[in-house]
Amino acid sequence: MSDAFSGLEQRLQQAITALAATTQLIDTALSTLKSRTMDGDRVSAAKLDEHQLASYELSVSWSECTAARFLSAHAQQLAARSVSANALTIQLANLFCADAITNTLNRLRACPADYGMTHADIATDALVEEFLSGQLAAQNIAAIGQGILERDGDLGPDLLSEYHTIMRDTFRRFSDDVVAPLAESIHREDLIVPDAILEPLKEMGMFGLSIPAKYGGLQDDDKEDTLGMIVVTEELSRGSIGAAGSLITRPEILARALLKGGTEEQKQHWLPQLAVGNPLCAVAVTEPNYGSDVAGVRLKATRAEGGWTLNGAKTWCTFGGKAGLLLVLARTDPDMALGHRGLSIFLLEKPSSDGHNFEVLSDMGGKLSGRAIATIGYRGMHSFELFFDNFFVPEANMLGGAGGEGKGFYYAMAGFSGGRIQTAARAVGVMRAAFEKSLSYSKDRVVFGKPIAQYQLTQVKLARMASLILACRQITYEVAYLMDSGAGDMEASAAKLFAGRAAEWLTREALQIHGGMGYAEETPVSRYFADARVLSIFEGAEETLALKVIGRSLVENAD
Repeated sequence: MSDAFSGLEQRLQQAITALAATTQLIDTALSTLKSRTMDGDRVSAAKLDEHQLASYELSVSWSECTAARFLSAHAQQLAARSVSANALTIQLANLFCADAITNTLNRLRACPADYGMTHADIATDALVEEFLSGQLAAQNIAAIGQGILERDGDLGPDLLSEYHTIMRDTFRRFSDDVVAPLAESIHREDLIVPDAILEPLKEMGMFGLSIPAKYGGLQDDDKEDTLGMIVVTEELSRGSIGAAGSLITRPEILARALLKGGTEEQKQHWLPQLAVGNPLCAVAVTEPNYGSDVAGVRLKATRAEGGWTLNGAKTWCTFGGKAGLLLVLARTDPDMALGHRGLSIFLLEKPSSDGHNFEVLSDMGGKLSGRAIATIGYRGMHSFELFFDNFFVPEANMLGGAGGEGKGFYYAMAGFSGGRIQTAARAVGVMRAAFEKSLSYSKDRVVFGKPIAQYQLTQVKLARMASLILACRQITYEVAYLMDSGAGDMEASAAKLFAGRAAEWLTREALQIHGGMGYAEETPVSRYFADARVLSIFEGAEETLALKVIGRSLVENAD
């Protein structure tokens, strides 16, 4: 083993030690926040809202440090193999840990009193300072960037199983050969996803990735395969999140909800159809005044002979026109004081439509109409506003049957946990696409007599882009394993929060590397930049995740 490789391992151990110390600071701050927000023997939501900035910053820091923890563990596995080709990945892990630690320390140091600390409490020892200054030195980061250029963007082994490697490579080829050539026209002309993409994906079984084999899917009956869903999502998103990478999100959510609460008859009826993408499906949960606050849903479901009538509006129903089946969350108990306990899910069948507007008349009376919302990015699937006017849904289409009344919130949440980790995978795909284009462009673009890849600032940008991709990828992979063992919901939210923010920064830097051409629609990075912006909004806005999911859970579980 070379001295250089041994030095990398030593710095990796320093990174792990420094990360542990930083995590301890987060834990201390969370304990303080808990003591300030207790009401009797419980954390008060109202009191916690009085400390939103501290809660938000701690959630972001915890998410970033969790990604660093998973990436450093991955680097340890590679270091144990003592292969020089793994050196770059270890360097990137060390760099990311240094950035994550520094970002956390800066958040705490901005106002220590908010966390019950002093500047002295946040001071780091000499060994940590030496590690940070060494990793964050411009010369070190630029050298990592140069290594990335020399390896043409190869960021090292991902340690996937042979099965998942084959799956990844299969969908990567499809993304390169089919999705990417169509992505620009779909985006610029605001087209619906064409059959040229949909039909091959149906044949490849993509829509059945989250459905057990006994119901016609590709997943083993006795265990979930979240990682398989993630690697497929990542590769398709690399081609386009709007035209391919998000196609599995809605079947994933609906399948999980069905598996959680559906009757056996409903599972036998719907899951085999979802597995082959016939019908395609959409999710109608968000309302004009109620987005992440799902418990506030007001779409009214009223009992009628043989079923229910729906009245009200939904918004941001992605693929709502093309879909032949809608998951609709509605209020079956008019008492708003019941909150989420008064909600139920209906499976609403409708004709598929490729247009930007549609109207459906129920045989039993009532009307459902939809209007596509114009968006700056994430085009291809079209997001709809839906209007229900006494639209009839049969009794048999309530998820869970009569026993499912009032349980819709819980069934929906079972689906959304998968949606959040999948969103992190979508972010990784977009980041990889932007990174690959930036790498290529930086080698070709000559400014002041030499390619911009030869300038230090470009090399620093590429190094940080690469470290973010690795960190976001590793947290999604590790959370997949956790979810398959029945855990990981908190980490899934953290992965979504962190990856969404990372994708926005990375695609901004990719556009900047391209300069004026990056701002032109004819260059794919302008699409990546527009698409990345939605990642921090849908499947749980970052503020809601940070304050109401991650932050609250961290505070409640603090010592």
